[in-house]
Amino acid sequence: MNWDIQQFIKRFLNEIEEDNAAIFAGAGLSSPAGYVNWKELLRPLVDDLGLDIDREQDLVSLAQYHHNENGRHRINQQLIDELSQNKAPTENHRILAKLPISTYWTTNYDRLIEEALKDGGKIPDTKYTNNHLATTKSRRDAVVYKMHGDIEHPDQAVLTKDDYERYTINFAPFVNALSGDLVSKTFLFLGFSFTDPNLDYILSRIRIYFKEHQRQHYCIFKDCDRDEYASDAEYEHAKTKQQLAIGDLRRFNIKVLLVDQYADITAILTQIERAYSRRTVFISGSASDFGAWSQQDTESALAALSGALIDSGFKIATGVGLGIGNAVISGAISGIYRNSRGHIEDNLIMRPFPQFIEDKKERDLTWDRYRRDLIGKCGIALFFMGNKQVNGNTVNADGVRKEFDIAKEHGLALVPVGGSEFVARELWEEINGSFDMFYPSASAELKSAYQNLGAHFGSPSECISRVIEFLKLISKE
Repeated sequence: MNWDIQQFIKRFLNEIEEDNAAIFAGAGLSSPAGYVNWKELLRPLVDDLGLDIDREQDLVSLAQYHHNENGRHRINQQLIDELSQNKAPTENHRILAKLPISTYWTTNYDRLIEEALKDGGKIPDTKYTNNHLATTKSRRDAVVYKMHGDIEHPDQAVLTKDDYERYTINFAPFVNALSGDLVSKTFLFLGFSFTDPNLDYILSRIRIYFKEHQRQHYCIFKDCDRDEYASDAEYEHAKTKQQLAIGDLRRFNIKVLLVDQYADITAILTQIERAYSRRTVFISGSASDFGAWSQQDTESALAALSGALIDSGFKIATGVGLGIGNAVISGAISGIYRNSRGHIEDNLIMRPFPQFIEDKKERDLTWDRYRRDLIGKCGIALFFMGNKQVNGNTVNADGVRKEFDIAKEHGLALVPVGGSEFVARELWEEINGSFDMFYPSASAELKSAYQNLGAHFGSPSECISRVIEFLKLISKE
């Protein structure tokens, strides 16, 4: 990825962290799911008019022409025929739904964004009428503003020139809401061509009001490809037009990022999601036997380690494992207060396991779901010790192994501290035997740092710097 894209990822990631990020989705985000774009949606309607849509540019006028000749019913039916089919959200939808983005705007009529959010365990609050803006869904995680309507009400969809001309009057509350978000949030435009007159109107008003003080926004365009054009002349024309459009968007402080192919958009979103998730470390472990170390030294080291993680900008999630959980929590809370990191719950996820479930089958099922929910919020899994007492004997903790398997399944970066022995040693050796499979693009520096995690520790405190070093290296990948 080029420098512009890498800088965008860093900046947008910070906006996500501050809850200042928003998405604006156009038809291009839904097309890979199997929904038609605007041109294909209107094609049969334009055929009715005896025109060739491939020779036309003003699609809004074409919709109006059909309305003038045939009324609204045929348009409504076309929307239902093409967009009422159930389609699965794309990988891009799923990645966005994983991120803590609470504001979505779209001109699409489909429900892919809402479905992706629901699939991700989130509650979307969908708005597509003025009255919707006056109500709030309880415990919502994200607001989805559908400024052109929803497929369930095709008669109210914004599609014809009449609809667009009346928009600022009929949907004035949406104009105000979008204007406010464009002023206060950083938008990423995806699958959007910037030919929508409503958005152009709103952006123009913001530019006039704020002049040189507009907020920075971003959009991603696919660069023109010579193979997609019949002649050099057509290619040069498209390239010139694209560059002019990019220059024009600078008036609204919208920075365009060019990619070679649409798959690159997924790669960019994946990198953002991975970078965000890797700011949260899941600490797995338990200890009833502290081996060659004393309990006090081990607890002091774990408290210092969790505090050092907070100092380094990480968040912590823990199931409060036996023998190590309290030390992890204590060190994390001290670090949060020391660094003035805000609310404890924003930096530390504490999830003690529910103990009083008598039926073993129900308990195992509940604990599995519990682990998956907790681990799914993280990007790194750290494994320390891992043992328990059974009939007076010390055995390896099967729960830590289960958490390793779940973390592996979810694609987390796996970091067993082998020097702490017990299950952590087994996991360290397992990864060490197939290191390139777990870390396929690892640098020599990362491999060396991993070896240090498996080396013998004279005292538990020696692991702190080694763990922090390894985590910082994988966070850069």
